[in-house]
Amino acid sequence: MDLQFSDEQETLRETVRGLCGRYAGLAVVRAMEEDAVGYSADFWAKLGEAGLIGLTIPEKWGGSEMTLLDAAVVYGELGRALSPSPHFASSVVAGGVLTAAGTDEQRQEWLPKIASGEAVVTTGWLEPDRGYGPKGIALAAARDGDGWTLTGTKRHVPYANSADRILVLARTGAGAEDVTLFLVDPAAAGVTLTAQRTIASDVQHRVDLAGVRVGPDAVVGTVNGGWAPWADTLRDGIVLLAAQAAGGARRVLEITVDYAKTRKQFDKPLGAFQAIAHDLSDAVTAVDGAETLAWEAAWARDTGRPTAKLAPMAKLFAARTYREVSDLAVHVHGGMGFTVECDVQLFFRRAKALQLSWWDDRYLEELIAAEILDA
Repeated sequence: MDLQFSDEQETLRETVRGLCGRYAGLAVVRAMEEDAVGYSADFWAKLGEAGLIGLTIPEKWGGSEMTLLDAAVVYGELGRALSPSPHFASSVVAGGVLTAAGTDEQRQEWLPKIASGEAVVTTGWLEPDRGYGPKGIALAAARDGDGWTLTGTKRHVPYANSADRILVLARTGAGAEDVTLFLVDPAAAGVTLTAQRTIASDVQHRVDLAGVRVGPDAVVGTVNGGWAPWADTLRDGIVLLAAQAAGGARRVLEITVDYAKTRKQFDKPLGAFQAIAHDLSDAVTAVDGAETLAWEAAWARDTGRPTAKLAPMAKLFAARTYREVSDLAVHVHGGMGFTVECDVQLFFRRAKALQLSWWDDRYLEELIAAEILDA
């Protein structure tokens, strides 16, 4: 078993870290918390120029067609930098669904624009007081001539105010998985966007659709066949979120170890106190494990091995580790750790948001349990 990255992957890591350092440092992260768009146009443009937006989109549609492991290297650095962008929703999820299920016309129209960063396609999935599975989709799509009329509410839609389209999951039948995917223009009549405040201070919106009419060309994939490509794409996506969580955990741990070495109490560095030293030992062990599990899940996907259990395990463990390590970071920094001036609270808030997003702990545990108990 070889856990060494290739020279190309190390170069990729250095490239992404350099771009994040120059165009999406923590000063930019702080500025974007109060910005209506929520991400830096300069950083987004540089990612596009470097071919880092369309990571997993096929080359014939303008993407880089990276392996999932290569993409995980990129996401580890994005997590390390906390760099805000619509990358995951647009390139990974919407781009992945369009690649898997879109018509040739949809792919030719949208994938090159997504891959270059020219267009942002976000996702309208979660609904108020409903779950993560297919039964959680209640927004109704009714036949209207040769098209459809959509009525209902989506929440936590990332970057909806800067999106060119929203990939909306809608209920089109009585069966549990009778879900259809639609491309909806956020500027269409009947669409209302309401900004939502989140713990991570990222840009999310509630999207209300009141009789929004779309044509037949808005359907992605087959009618009642939208859940499978959505779930398959998201299962790959959570591997990248695991890498993102591991990257954030690694960085906040580095900040905390440095602080424990230099901050003194009673003429001794904080790291000399056994309780703190042991906590940091546990933390580095967990972070190493989170990284390894994320890389293993990506490698398994690339080599055709099953990931139905491994992918949710990676996201569950990495996100939980990120949450626990960032919590430790706040405590090691003492009262200062809770202040907005301290960098570790930026990681702390985003760690909790990531743990709750794109399949939370409980849903991930259900997926893992189904694999080990229903086999």
